[in-house]
Amino acid sequence: MSGVDTEPPVRSRRLSLRVRLRRDRTLLLMTVPAVGLLLVFNYVPLFGLLTAFQDYNPLVGVWQSEWVGFAQFEALFSDSLFWGALGNTLYLSFVQLLLFFPIPIALALLLNSVLSERLRNTIQSIVYLPHFFSWVLAITIFQQMLGGAGLLNQFLRRNDIGTWDIMTDPDTFVLLVTSQAIWKEAGWSIIVFLAALAAINTDLYESSAVDGAGRWRRLWHITLPGMSGVIMLMLVLRLGNALTVGFEQFLIQRQAVGHEAADVLDTFAFYYGIATNNYSYGAAAGLFKSVISLLLIWGANKLAHAFGEDGLYRK
Repeated sequence: MSGVDTEPPVRSRRLSLRVRLRRDRTLLLMTVPAVGLLLVFNYVPLFGLLTAFQDYNPLVGVWQSEWVGFAQFEALFSDSLFWGALGNTLYLSFVQLLLFFPIPIALALLLNSVLSERLRNTIQSIVYLPHFFSWVLAITIFQQMLGGAGLLNQFLRRNDIGTWDIMTDPDTFVLLVTSQAIWKEAGWSIIVFLAALAAINTDLYESSAVDGAGRWRRLWHITLPGMSGVIMLMLVLRLGNALTVGFEQFLIQRQAVGHEAADVLDTFAFYYGIATNNYSYGAAAGLFKSVISLLLIWGANKLAHAFGEDGLYRK
């Protein structure tokens, strides 16, 4: 045996809950407002899901309203307007996943390649700005550009070319709302991807450049793999919100293009539930949407684990 003395490993002493609460009390107090908002606006309203199984009457309240079981869901699934709104929602979500999701990634890559910090900060500020506009203002800007009396049609009239009012065309409504979402939110969505790029070790780029790797090879073998975890996480979250394509944006433009093109699940629950005082019917539509969203995010997370990524949590 060696003459060197070996000390037994020191076992870490588990702190009691009381000690940990005292140690972290400042951080816990900082989370109280956020937890309070989450409880009030996300968890307390779950109590209202009971009305999906009732013929709810606001005059008598939840406990005195008649329980009807799954009758609201039977009516919902036999309603052709519901299936039309669901079809619009899925189609819009698919188009936005294809056209919207890659754009923040591309913008982040382009911004990251800008060498001048002042120019990069200026561009970031410009592309962030539309996120802070309300949908009313954003749609008004599009109306002034693409509407019947907008700049595009004024140009077409001056050159004796037939006009095209894109803002009232149901056939192009999907592309219109997708372009509006890209203009308004793509810049804001790059924040997460810029953070992922900042976390990549710059020594990898220097080593690959010494080995003769060009820009595209560095992008393919270093940048994209370094962002893959964040990309997969954002994809999982996007799929989980696949049935949430927007409410205010469609509510404002519904009259211009008609309900056949503009109705999605959120506007369906509003117009055929709340607006008609049929609260239980609207709650049933909302509960259906929530259950399907939960299944989608669970499936997307399983898919992320199958590809070796963390997803929402580590397996």
